[in-house]
Amino acid sequence: MDSIGIYRGGRLWYNGLMKIITTPDARLRERSAKVSKIDDEVSKIIADMRKLSLDWEKDHPYELSAAMAAPQIGVNKRIIIVRDDMEDKKKATFTALINPEVIKAEGKIKTDYEGCLSVPAIYGMVPRASKVRIKARLEDGTEVRIKATDELARTLLHEIDHLDGVLFIDHIRDIPDAFYTMNDKGDLVPVKDYEKEIRDNKKLWGEE
Repeated sequence: MDSIGIYRGGRLWYNGLMKIITTPDARLRERSAKVSKIDDEVSKIIADMRKLSLDWEKDHPYELSAAMAAPQIGVNKRIIIVRDDMEDKKKATFTALINPEVIKAEGKIKTDYEGCLSVPAIYGMVPRASKVRIKARLEDGTEVRIKATDELARTLLHEIDHLDGVLFIDHIRDIPDAFYTMNDKGDLVPVKDYEKEIRDNKKLWGEE
């Protein structure tokens, strides 16, 4: 069920569980606004993100929902959630990061697989910095600074991209052999027709 937005006192409140939106939804391409106050509205958004992440995972047996950004449920606020354990599906807890900001991205540029809940059935080999420093606030308002490497660094950069309207496919759009799909055994295989499945696919890019 979609969320219904209700204005109260000049602010937009969300009523009901939202859903994951996918390309070419224009909301995925908008720059998100900073969260000015961590209140019940923000807590509701975070709770919906956690639930929807795990609901998605139940329908995708070969995949793990590692993280999500608020724009992926149609809410253009600078909020992300990151799974606390990316190796074990049974450990299904997430940490919310509010107004995350990249302080520095460094280290070797490494290329690895990425997928996205908002880009169905498409995966890619994406180059990213292997080290990142970010600052953010936790759900209780505590300011934190995080140093991350490798998979966590990649995940954070992927999610913060969402807050600026950037998707992982944008980084590799013109690299035909960077794109993959998943077969019925859960294996990633190269796309068969780059022009049709990727370059000219309006479901990915919309009307440009």
